[in-house]
Amino acid sequence: MDAAFRRYVCDMNDASLPLSRPRLRVGFLLARRFTLSAFANFVDVLRLAADEGDRSRPILCSWRVIAEDPAPVRSSCGVTVGPEERLGDPGRFDYIVVIGGLIEEGGLPPAEIDFLRRAAASKVPLIGVCTGAFILHRAGLMQGYRCCVSWFHHDDFLEQFDGLVPVSDRVFVEDRDRLTCSGGASSAHLAAHLVDRHIGRAAARKSLHIMIIDEAMAADDPQPGLPLDLKTRDPLVRRALLHMQQNLDAAPGVGDIAARLGVSRRKLERHMREALGLSPAAAFLKVRLAHARFLLARPDHSVTRIAAEAGFCDVSHLIRVFRQHEGMTPEAWRQANAAQRLQV
Repeated sequence: MDAAFRRYVCDMNDASLPLSRPRLRVGFLLARRFTLSAFANFVDVLRLAADEGDRSRPILCSWRVIAEDPAPVRSSCGVTVGPEERLGDPGRFDYIVVIGGLIEEGGLPPAEIDFLRRAAASKVPLIGVCTGAFILHRAGLMQGYRCCVSWFHHDDFLEQFDGLVPVSDRVFVEDRDRLTCSGGASSAHLAAHLVDRHIGRAAARKSLHIMIIDEAMAADDPQPGLPLDLKTRDPLVRRALLHMQQNLDAAPGVGDIAARLGVSRRKLERHMREALGLSPAAAFLKVRLAHARFLLARPDHSVTRIAAEAGFCDVSHLIRVFRQHEGMTPEAWRQANAAQRLQV
């Protein structure tokens, strides 16, 4: 039995002691068309850390979905989640988490925005998950703070907001009483970061291991995605880059990508050169190398496996191309990167 849990049980069995409140109390606000996986990953880490095994009792931490309207909130995949409590006093939570989703349809009603502003005024830390950072920024709650968004929404953020360049190459960002992450699996890592802080590292590791996540990622770990030097507002090029990123192991040809996007090869090549100054093949190589670097930062991936997952013919092909662009072999880059991280 975990030591913290033993202390809690002893307190409950001792009538002379007051009932302990959870060490970590989290309230969730769900945006319209929120991302279900971002919410589920976050809350599951809390659930598994709160009790022995996976019994799910909210002992060491608690979580509540709150809203102004008790009607269920529909996620982007169509599944609905019903709020459990009205907004009330934000001070009853240690953190308030905004789960975003579809940019076009997502958002919170005015009463919930006012609730967030009251929470900020009361110094309750606010967390934006997925496009929750967009919601916090629209509410005027991110001025002067660093902010993390997914590489996929990096350009969308720049189009909507002036004066704040988001971080899109990190798993999550903690800046004083604002925490933001890109969503998906990164929400589990951010939740584990909070569990580590308030309950203990053993509880955080237990949660991630039960969820089949090998190791907790730190805030400065790289976020997988497109290289940031491939930013563009050209919708055709953005779709082409996304298709490349999603089909690394299949290595589609330029003609295949153009056909998938419903344009001619000539048109795709023209748009790529105008937007990026690159041919589609050169852009695809940048995407593959970026993914190879991301995998090299993880010691559990062999270079042979990385070559296959990043779309190279074989390990010799990866080594040759990597040396041409990075000036060293993949293994040498991995060692240098590990040494640099230790220094930080």
